[in-house]
Amino acid sequence: MCLPGVLLRRELGNINEAKQISLQDALSSTEVDIAYICSENTSHEEYIRQFLNAGKHVLVEYPMTLSLASAQELLKIAEEKGKILHEEHIELLTEDFAFLKNEVSGKELIEGTLHFTGGPFEKERFGFLAYSSIARLSWLVSLFGELAFISATLEEQKENQYLKMTANLETLDKRPLTWIEERGPGLKRERHINFLFESGRLESIPPPTQGYKNIFLRDQDIFVKKLLGQMSTEDLAKEKKRILHCLGIADEIQKSCQHP
Repeated sequence: MCLPGVLLRRELGNINEAKQISLQDALSSTEVDIAYICSENTSHEEYIRQFLNAGKHVLVEYPMTLSLASAQELLKIAEEKGKILHEEHIELLTEDFAFLKNEVSGKELIEGTLHFTGGPFEKERFGFLAYSSIARLSWLVSLFGELAFISATLEEQKENQYLKMTANLETLDKRPLTWIEERGPGLKRERHINFLFESGRLESIPPPTQGYKNIFLRDQDIFVKKLLGQMSTEDLAKEKKRILHCLGIADEIQKSCQHP
């Protein structure tokens, strides 16, 4: 695969013999077929729109957009243009997720909690927390199926750069799931789980033996399969449904937190 150019907002010159090009050059060039968007979440929608309208395929880091309506619109543009719009979801390719998927398979959930902690969060660059952290929601939906939104709260201490979002969700068979995102100085980047099943409780995930090696390349392989028409219609529809379902829940969480 040829890399005709690299689009950056900083002046870095050539990278591995690929020259730095402007946004306008990337949009208008016939040599550019694909755009990889790895910018702040707040800029994703506009970049996707521009590249799709310019006839380019797009791979974008999650979240695709900061609203369900915007994502639906962009997917419609991609379909009308005959282009692939792929939202990267490396969290579903990790050893952590593979372990959980295996552990929950065939078990009856009673209740569960997924709690993520990390450093201070920059809303101005990354949007509302439920969208920026949608990887955790993607985990829950992929593990337990479609979820219903029940309620959500947001605790914020701006002077301390502290933020805590708590979302109460429910599986289709009315089993409660709680998703917590907690950010602030000194908080380690960690995931904490507590899933209670009829057969027992799951409270930890073993450290990955391979680290997170090659998960970005594996996600790109999925993108390439889409480009080559090697993914089934069923798998494409299932992925699209999950992405839109998660964004819909994020919409509801944001609305609830902003207008309690």
